[in-house]
Amino acid sequence: MRTTTVRATTVRTVTDADFATEVLSADRPVLVEFTAKWCGPCRQLAPVLDRVAEKYADRLDVVALDVDANPEAVARYAVLSTPTLLLFEGGEPVRSVTGALPERRLVEALALTAP
Repeated sequence: MRTTTVRATTVRTVTDADFATEVLSADRPVLVEFTAKWCGPCRQLAPVLDRVAEKYADRLDVVALDVDANPEAVARYAVLSTPTLLLFEGGEPVRSVTGALPERRLVEALALTAP
């Protein structure tokens, strides 16, 4: 896995090749953003995800997966629009959010508790 150069914080990039290791086998929750470079709402969501990654770094990993370059995960989880966020716990998606939300609404939708 490599750290994305588009974002300046702890949101990492995952691919189909390392999805099982980095997301499904993770020992703590992982929030996956299914994103695309051409997606305007994804760009709007980027700073929100950066803040969430920083605030919840002690108990949550936040990663991004490019839908154009990684069709296997997109098909497996039936992602039809970007951004789609899936929260994985124990290797299974437990919550999902579609679209760009403000930080407070995203945290509420994902049922994250304040740090």
